[in-house]
Amino acid sequence: MQTAEASITQKLTAEEILNDYRIGWESRQASLAGRKEVFMGKAKFGIFGDGKEVAQLAMAKFFMPGDFRSGYYRDQTLMFAIGELTLQQYFAQLYAHTDVEADPSTAGRAMNGHFGTRSLDDEGNWKNLMEIKNSSADISPTAGQMPRLVGLAYASKLYRQNPHLKHLEQFSANGNEVAFGTIGNASTSEGPFFEAINAAGVLQVPMLVSVWDDGYGISVPAEYQTTKGSISEILAGFQRNSEEEQGYEIFKVKGWDYMALCETYEAAVRVCREQHVPVLVHVEEMTQPQGHSTSGSHERYKPVERLKWEEEYDCLKKMREWMLENGIATAEQVDKIEAEAKDAVRAARGKAWSDFAGAIKDDHDEALKLLDNLAAVSDHATQIASIAKELRKIAPPIRSDAVKAVRKALRFVREERSQPKRELIGWLEQAMGENAERYNSYLFSQSEESALLVEEVKPEFDENSTSVDGREVLQACFDAMLARDPRVFAIGEDVGYIGDVNQAFAGLQEKYGELRVTDTGIRECTIVGQGIGAALRGLRPIAEIQYLDYLLYAIQILSDDLSTLQYRTKGGQKAPLIVRTRGHRLEGIWHSGSPIGMVLNSLRGMHVLVPRSMTQAAGFYNTLLKSDEPALVIECLNGYRLKERIPNNIAEFTVPLGKPEILKAGTDMTIVTYGSMCRVVVEAAKQLEEYGISAEVIDVQTLLPFDIDHMITDSIRKTNRVLFTDEDVPGGATGYMMQQVVDEQGAYRWLDSKPQCLSAHAHRPPYSSDGDYFSKPNVEDVFETVYDMMHEADPEAYPAIY
Repeated sequence: MQTAEASITQKLTAEEILNDYRIGWESRQASLAGRKEVFMGKAKFGIFGDGKEVAQLAMAKFFMPGDFRSGYYRDQTLMFAIGELTLQQYFAQLYAHTDVEADPSTAGRAMNGHFGTRSLDDEGNWKNLMEIKNSSADISPTAGQMPRLVGLAYASKLYRQNPHLKHLEQFSANGNEVAFGTIGNASTSEGPFFEAINAAGVLQVPMLVSVWDDGYGISVPAEYQTTKGSISEILAGFQRNSEEEQGYEIFKVKGWDYMALCETYEAAVRVCREQHVPVLVHVEEMTQPQGHSTSGSHERYKPVERLKWEEEYDCLKKMREWMLENGIATAEQVDKIEAEAKDAVRAARGKAWSDFAGAIKDDHDEALKLLDNLAAVSDHATQIASIAKELRKIAPPIRSDAVKAVRKALRFVREERSQPKRELIGWLEQAMGENAERYNSYLFSQSEESALLVEEVKPEFDENSTSVDGREVLQACFDAMLARDPRVFAIGEDVGYIGDVNQAFAGLQEKYGELRVTDTGIRECTIVGQGIGAALRGLRPIAEIQYLDYLLYAIQILSDDLSTLQYRTKGGQKAPLIVRTRGHRLEGIWHSGSPIGMVLNSLRGMHVLVPRSMTQAAGFYNTLLKSDEPALVIECLNGYRLKERIPNNIAEFTVPLGKPEILKAGTDMTIVTYGSMCRVVVEAAKQLEEYGISAEVIDVQTLLPFDIDHMITDSIRKTNRVLFTDEDVPGGATGYMMQQVVDEQGAYRWLDSKPQCLSAHAHRPPYSSDGDYFSKPNVEDVFETVYDMMHEADPEAYPAIY
């Protein structure tokens, strides 16, 4: 454990100290006021950073432009202190104001305490991140911020050590940026925390983790959370013993000791910034005066002795005592600061509420006016007037109140024709459109670099195009990507020295160096996080998850962090990470998975691409590199040794997203599939031809997005029958595809037979090859399913096989 050398004590002026106290006191008053707003019904929920103010004030002194934060939902004081959050913005977020100018962090999409700076301009282009004190957008899941933190710090290492990145001055100044992470003591019990700590220690990156230790995790005290009750004690083995030894610097400091905190953070940040050594700062003896959140009171579970101690050792109270004892200020001066802080909070809260409620009131009043107009001419005046009366009673209203009232009123006048009715319908259509923008936009990129806007470039072949193993097509693609864009790098288990388990990166580490093609430990969660953080800083990572089954280790980070990033910032941040993995058609319980339904339901906000061949995969990689969006690419594990021709334009050709491909034309049956099943289905279709059945085989190619132009429905118009098949469990991706085609695209209108799904069994295959055959769809299964459908339609032409 390290003790910081005192030097900042000689620099701080009384004015600076008092300004810190002012910010801390404003933050405390904001917490108190925020809790009251929730209890008054003006906000839905509240979680606050009171008790953590002084440590955050100290940290903020050393947070420089270009630095990044990856924290949790109690860092309001830090955000105030670095100038990236105003009191009015704080309350706007509490009220869920949907105007991005009012709440730049989330535009009302995340609860209070979730902070993020806007890395992008209104067109989705990168700002100069070196001019901003950056905060990556917060998420609620405990310790979920830690994997991303590793990547934010790793980017500094790449910017410092890779000379080909020196020109990217809007993203880095020679890698001098520190990634600041914060986490509560109880959340350090989570797996992502330990994985991130270990990964950063191995990587030796400028990551500074502050643990805010208030002795509890909601109602559970530290002795139930952490071995020895101290995270710094159990991580002591990470402490380096000399500057030549790789490891951590670990500091312990009291959360109420202002000067010790300033000295600690000065020393900790210097080690991080200059030496690129990760640091843990364990801030002990913090308090949480209002408990965990507005959902409960901490008096229920903290003993009287603890409550008394927390009152005595409240960090702002101790800071006030210290200032008075050392003659930094008089009691009158401090009293004045506190009074002014209360006034500032009161004014900001009032203005934020006025702006929030005023915008809603305008819509609310317009709806009432139109309802009154409709009642004046309708045969259902009584019912409509009653609806308007109930709407007027709601205080304070939210946007959905008026919409619900209008929709109910329109039911009564469904057979009437009048100008007031048309005006009310117009109001509703406009409101629904505006609210779609407020609440449903930016799930995917809306910039000119959207993956959906990348122009298709067909692969080119000639008589000299060589036929090679599929892995060599990918190898050529990755080689070209690394050559043309220094921002591109690949990380993953076995990716580096041996070139991944299927050799698509073979020889590329030797050619481009370890910084570009890099082995990692077995740590899927932080492989993804390493990619997210680096992508947030302008780099273009490819993060490999060795097998699709292993995606489960990283699914929480992909789902809660990466997939929601553009949405939860309303286009304010982006992380165009390419996640590469492989799956399908294996033997065994744990290497046979095709959990596509889980992926589709978890990863809305990412593109999910399922190429049937390595050439298709290469085209997708080229497309994604031209876009600004994250995606998961699932290669076919049994396709690396199959022969394919390398396109002459391997570096340029692209495959569009959301565009299925017809692999075999047909007139009697449409079969929809993807990935490795394409080969199975094509073979079955050939056998069906021998029995007079013409099957059209469609490879969807991408599941998110899915068949944008409704090509599958066009096929069903011709065949009037459809079979969806894949290797997922029943009701998984086949159910998803059926919903998209039959429901979303309306293909039911063209069907003469019941649409059917053919999936794997509910279990996973056992180890043997026979187990694979009897567990997943095979050629015979596809043949017989299609034949049975034709038998049902025409028993004489297609007599039953069994």
